[in-house]
Amino acid sequence: MISPAYRLTTSSRWRRLLGAQLSVAALLISGCTGTAGDPGGGDGDGVIPGGPTGPEVAERSMFPRLTHAQWENTVRDLLRLDDRPGLSASFTSDPLGGVFDNNEAALLVTPGLWGDYQRAAEELAAMVTADQGKLGRIAPADLPDAPEARAQAFVERFGERAFRRPLTDEERDAYVALFHRGEELFEGEDPFAAGVRAALEAFLQSPHFIYRVEIGAGPAEGGLIPLGGHEIATRLAYTLWNTMPSDALLEAAKAGELSTREAVRAYAGGMLDDLRAREVVGAFHRQLYDYEQYHDLNKDQALYPEFVPEMGDDMQREAELFVDHVVFDEEGGLTDLLTARTAFVNDHLAAVYGVEGDFSGEFKRVELDEGERSGLLTRLGFLAAKATARQPDSIHRGVFVNLRILCATLPPPPDDATSLPPGELATNRERVEAHTGKGTCGASCHGLLINPAGFAFEHYDAIGKYRATDNGAPVNSADAYTFGGQPRSYADAVEFSQLLAESSEAHGCYAERWLEFTHGRGARAEDRALVEELGEASRGGASTKELIVRIVSSTPFLARVPAEAP
Repeated sequence: MISPAYRLTTSSRWRRLLGAQLSVAALLISGCTGTAGDPGGGDGDGVIPGGPTGPEVAERSMFPRLTHAQWENTVRDLLRLDDRPGLSASFTSDPLGGVFDNNEAALLVTPGLWGDYQRAAEELAAMVTADQGKLGRIAPADLPDAPEARAQAFVERFGERAFRRPLTDEERDAYVALFHRGEELFEGEDPFAAGVRAALEAFLQSPHFIYRVEIGAGPAEGGLIPLGGHEIATRLAYTLWNTMPSDALLEAAKAGELSTREAVRAYAGGMLDDLRAREVVGAFHRQLYDYEQYHDLNKDQALYPEFVPEMGDDMQREAELFVDHVVFDEEGGLTDLLTARTAFVNDHLAAVYGVEGDFSGEFKRVELDEGERSGLLTRLGFLAAKATARQPDSIHRGVFVNLRILCATLPPPPDDATSLPPGELATNRERVEAHTGKGTCGASCHGLLINPAGFAFEHYDAIGKYRATDNGAPVNSADAYTFGGQPRSYADAVEFSQLLAESSEAHGCYAERWLEFTHGRGARAEDRALVEELGEASRGGASTKELIVRIVSSTPFLARVPAEAP
């Protein structure tokens, strides 16, 4: 739903721009509810619902709001700026709605954010029109010379890019009328620049810019409404690039080149070769694996002199380079993320890993010891983040694996839960077992799920360095975890990572997380069949890129269920 705050709140500038005779706001908002023309883009037939993934489609918003990152990228590309403007840094922040920052349920337009959008629109419009070079980028030289034709051509071209679809006749006429009022509103400015400034302010405050409107291309077929070509182009662009469609993608939509599932697959495959797709894939894994926790770590310097404050940045960069290498350079998938020994280290990280060679502040590709390291879960970032200043944190390591790698359901900790007491037992594992193991109140949850997963990583200390002993006693990292209804034993994290990579649970979880990320919502019952299909494909060797292509060419991505009547 569009926020009531967005519907009702207007600024003095907005009233001044529109005037009594030109209610663009009413026009645009009515368009969002389907009463102004066909803003959904009746641009040819949509993709026919159905196909190999079945017809089940979960209900979703017809108006998902741009995230702050998407707003930044879109403004940059829409205005053809050299870089993001950075204005969203002062926007009202969004609450986190789950694992990912694009959850549509959390992306509302509050009164504060509406004011932020208004101020940003005014600032951007003034900046662009005051600079002839910037103005020339969005108002090319081939525009007609006659003022009326010039205004209409600008509005049509810019409006199609701003709304990610052609304007309706009513919208075009409204914006052209507003364009002509620019000279009155901004006295003393060049008439054309003043008209562009007035139009830009309105375009950048429109619901059709702030929201991705998905009305559909026609009546329901088989209970589903196919999306139009421009809507599909927009979904692809924001899913794979986190920004608006390129000019080429808009042209493809206009030409009807996104009207089949096969065509969408082909376009998606090409879009994944773009550098912007690397940023999106990186953002997915950064949020899923919670790189933010790699920063601001506090470690006991007497015990860990190798640890320096900037290692948080180093550990995040290592994880980013590793994921990018696996997904794009090696065309790999989850199995490789969990088992590959390739790493990218600098002098700080090499010292902790015990890698021999000459290192500097630059990152260098290496292969880690196969007996000590296997994939992301044996890398310093995860291990150091899930640890205290002095000891590894087996409980939180186990919780992370269950929630983020296996999508297991864990009950919330009891209200009277206490932190691990220091105790006099020799090893970290013994202290954890005494506090949460057999005979304690946490035995059922910890004993079956959390502790077995966490104990696999006992060989790694509080900064992730490999160790053979703990307080003078041999490290015991052996345990068993139930996969597919059967307990599977392992000796250490390397074997445990291999079992994870072979399990249906881990691949199903990875697929589910990708579906949540691409759809901007939590997984639902209607998604179960597709998640199972994707999980089995991943387990069978499908790459991460292939999973993404399958999702964006699936029925739930290309169609929606009819909205329920109010």
